[in-house]
Amino acid sequence: MTIDNIRLRNEFINTEVITRSSGKKLGVVKEVLVDVDQREIVALGLRDNFLSLTGMPQYLYLNSIVQTGDVVLVENDDVFELVEVDLYSPLVNSEVVTETGEPLGRVRDFQFDLATGKVSSIIIASLGLPQIPEQLISTYELSIDEVVSSGPNRLIVFEGAEERLNQLSVGLLERLGIGRPSWERMEEDLYYPPTTRPENQLGSGIPVRPPVQVRQPEPVLEERWNEDDWQDSRPAPPPRREVAPLRYPEPEYEDDYEVDNWGEAVPRSSASEPDYGYEDEVAGDVWDDDEAAAPYSPPRVNIPETRREKMPEYYEE
Repeated sequence: MTIDNIRLRNEFINTEVITRSSGKKLGVVKEVLVDVDQREIVALGLRDNFLSLTGMPQYLYLNSIVQTGDVVLVENDDVFELVEVDLYSPLVNSEVVTETGEPLGRVRDFQFDLATGKVSSIIIASLGLPQIPEQLISTYELSIDEVVSSGPNRLIVFEGAEERLNQLSVGLLERLGIGRPSWERMEEDLYYPPTTRPENQLGSGIPVRPPVQVRQPEPVLEERWNEDDWQDSRPAPPPRREVAPLRYPEPEYEDDYEVDNWGEAVPRSSASEPDYGYEDEVAGDVWDDDEAAAPYSPPRVNIPETRREKMPEYYEE
């Protein structure tokens, strides 16, 4: 691989393809297909003119090129062949990530050897659009040997490949101190513990409240059973408190009052036995037989006299 044979993909884009025998224009290069597994260019895709975006492109293999310069020369117009496009990749705008999943950017361009078609390195940037000038975004070069595997629109490189990137241009945002590569931004987001001692660190500015004192419960002592002196170890019972009877003072009543059977004070007049008037009716002892009683004369009873014939008790035969 010589330096004179190293070409960039962008150098072939929009280049006219002309036959050397007749000078016939076959089209304009619009696409470069790469076999990522073999890491080499396979074919070029042509369209009719610079502005043509529709229609099926025509493909020719890289070994059909005779000479390159301001134009690409081929032998004749029979160079177009059927190419299985699904087996290859345009490689541009493919995402580049490390084995740990750290994004490095997207493929903006790549370099290859014109004689053999071997891809030597890829050019990556934050945006994979070749139309953006290099003066606006930062570009980096990474060797194709760093690629571990590939997938649909993705290239996986070795872990730590960001340390082996070669910066080609400094973008406008990076010159102004605004933009930085994605891997550097991720390193800034990582938290590093402070190296200063705790007594030398500044406070956070948040007022510290005194800790709340929690009263610890007193430990509970368990009684241990001792068979020898279990009677002596028992706590003495509390002294019994004798309850004195509650005595009420006897009420002092005047002479006009006395206490009845219910313990209530009543007037003396009401405390005497009631007078039922029996003494006036019975003058003496009703059970005394010796005393001559007045003869009893019952009242006359008016009973009408009726004649009744006496019936014989027995009939004579």
